[in-house]
Amino acid sequence: MIAEALRRLELGQVPVATPTGRLVGASGLLLESTGCPLRTGQRCQIELGDGQWIDAQAVGFKNDISYLMPFKHTDGLATGARVLPVPDRGLLRIGSSWLGRIVNGLGEPIDGLGRLGGEHTLDPRPPKVNPLKKQPVHERLDVGVRAINGLLTLGRGQRVGLMAGSGVGKSVLLGLITRQTVADVVVVGLIGERGREVREFIDLSLGLAGLARSVVVCAPADESPLMRLRATELCHSVAAHFRDQGQHVLLLVDSLTRYAMARREVALALGEPPATRGYPPSVFGLLPQLVESAGNGEHPQGSMSAIYTVLAEGDDQQDPVVDTARAILDGHIVLSRELAERGHYPAIDIAQSISRCAALVAPREQQQAARAFKAMVARHAQVRELLPLGAYVPGADPATDQAVQRYPQMEAFLHQGTHEPAPMATVEQQLMELMA
Repeated sequence: MIAEALRRLELGQVPVATPTGRLVGASGLLLESTGCPLRTGQRCQIELGDGQWIDAQAVGFKNDISYLMPFKHTDGLATGARVLPVPDRGLLRIGSSWLGRIVNGLGEPIDGLGRLGGEHTLDPRPPKVNPLKKQPVHERLDVGVRAINGLLTLGRGQRVGLMAGSGVGKSVLLGLITRQTVADVVVVGLIGERGREVREFIDLSLGLAGLARSVVVCAPADESPLMRLRATELCHSVAAHFRDQGQHVLLLVDSLTRYAMARREVALALGEPPATRGYPPSVFGLLPQLVESAGNGEHPQGSMSAIYTVLAEGDDQQDPVVDTARAILDGHIVLSRELAERGHYPAIDIAQSISRCAALVAPREQQQAARAFKAMVARHAQVRELLPLGAYVPGADPATDQAVQRYPQMEAFLHQGTHEPAPMATVEQQLMELMA
């Protein structure tokens, strides 16, 4: 009787028929399919002319037409090609074996080191955390950068943006932070950047020791916009998993602007009208959803700090993506092209930068010294152009005189080599001595 019941159960699980759709259109990034209803977000496979299959995802529909977008660029599509829905394959499996590995936006390893697995399931979509259950930011985060540790102190669980134009040193500063930050796990999302920089970041910025505690999710500029979106979301999911395991996690995303651009490509392909500088309105609604999945969770010991690079096109700090990131993040660090052209690295403009969590984590004496430091830098900037001309006459303002006298030491404090360590305790002592 039991064997007969099992046999009937197995037969009942065999599908009577396989629903099949047909490809009826291909325009730019979008493919059109009919004959098989697909849910938005559902995976499917499309047959190529040579008999191979490619993966795609349903991103929209209209009447009986489903709009699909492939994960990878491809040629060989033909009208009438078969479209097969892919049943839910289950969630990814993740564990400590992911550390030291490099994957794409689908969680597939691309480092040639074999398959990935683990004892836990991983939803590739970023998790949502009840804001009332999030652990507060109450502990300093040592990123190993003197200007940040001393003047723009960050906290564990804080989300901050590195904002600058192209070629000002965002990636170099990100590499310095990657090597020096005190964290159990580092999750790196290389989204939409040059393919050459992927290997350089892994070899030069991470190194063997850094890679051993890291997970790298890679989707360079030549990947499809859908793959870039999935890679950005996956790195947030991976970081959240280790955070919820009670570990201190640092999430680095380079860059948030490329994620917004990928969202723009998908939205425009679906027919959404462009608004601010060509960005559809939905882009600015989805950015907060992504960022809010970062930060601390419910676990009392785990933390998830996030640093995003944000490209300011044309060095415009009022760029819509920059402006949105500035509003939704817990602080921003602005890199100045003028400082970079003077050979000042890292080119952090402390006057335009702010950490909204510094008052929560930094000691009061350090906060007072940081405010005095910024005030002196601002006073020196007022007379900077007069000094080479000999037009500045000391004695009129004692505070300005003090700023001019101390500026060489202050500028030396802000300079830092790419492999120069700057631990938090040492930086705090140097700042207090400088402002004494």
